[in-house]
Amino acid sequence: MANYFSLILVIVTAVSGLIWLLDALVLAPKRKAKAASAPSSEGGAATLGVVEPKEPYIVDTAKQIFPVIAFVLVLRSFLYEPFQIPSGSMMPTLLVGDFILVEKFAYGLKDPVARHKFVEMGQPERGDIVVFKYPEDTRIDYIKRVVGLPGDVIEYRNKQVFVKPACVSGETCVDPYAIPLTFVNRGEFVQNMAQLERYTEEMGDATHDILRHPVREAHPSQFFTQPGTRMNQWIVPEDSYFVLGDNRDNSRDSRFWGFVKDEHLVGKAVAIWISFEFERDKDDILPTWVPTGIRFSRFGGID
Repeated sequence: MANYFSLILVIVTAVSGLIWLLDALVLAPKRKAKAASAPSSEGGAATLGVVEPKEPYIVDTAKQIFPVIAFVLVLRSFLYEPFQIPSGSMMPTLLVGDFILVEKFAYGLKDPVARHKFVEMGQPERGDIVVFKYPEDTRIDYIKRVVGLPGDVIEYRNKQVFVKPACVSGETCVDPYAIPLTFVNRGEFVQNMAQLERYTEEMGDATHDILRHPVREAHPSQFFTQPGTRMNQWIVPEDSYFVLGDNRDNSRDSRFWGFVKDEHLVGKAVAIWISFEFERDKDDILPTWVPTGIRFSRFGGID
């Protein structure tokens, strides 16, 4: 849907802009010349008409909408785009009902239709929350956290991430290490009647919280596998990234369907601009999509 909206936005901007340009260069001068040469009668005497000719409705409409649509196109395509969080795969960092802003220029400027990158602006860092085109259906946008960078070896054992960073031949290489975890609490979040465990995960100088199910864990046979690697081990290809959901046992991510290519990156999630609650009783007569409240405490930047 987002791809279709971008295409429609580009078409409307181009058509309204061309109509405005065509009128300014060709049609408006012709209308003025015709009006100036047409005789008009005032007080019984014939004089040259000097009344400004009225613009056609389509031209007036194009002039009204072009600046607005062009501004929206530039803002949405190259600066910031709003997204809604539809599932709990990124809890506790992002909740269902959060509306976030995605920084589109964080990883390069791309044209809004073909998504070809024409200006390089940077690369994702470990720990970034990124929006991307779902590799198995690029019409769908996904959001996850970057855990593995190009060339890294990632392992997932006993619900913990292990990283062997990429190393260029001849350089001093970093030894493989486990992403440090610190237990926070249990029971703050409940899913399918299970009290989830909350941990703080450290990635370099940045920290964020994740959730783990006390019992359930995806079986390694369900994981995406690569030739020459163990069942729960992945070597991140060039120009690709390994991503995980923060709700580790309730997220389908790179463990299941593979890597996110650089060309599929949409941008970096940077802020929550509004957050709605949708909790209500089963016998409530209101539709489930109607918010029951606003979570003002969640407004602001995203860790």
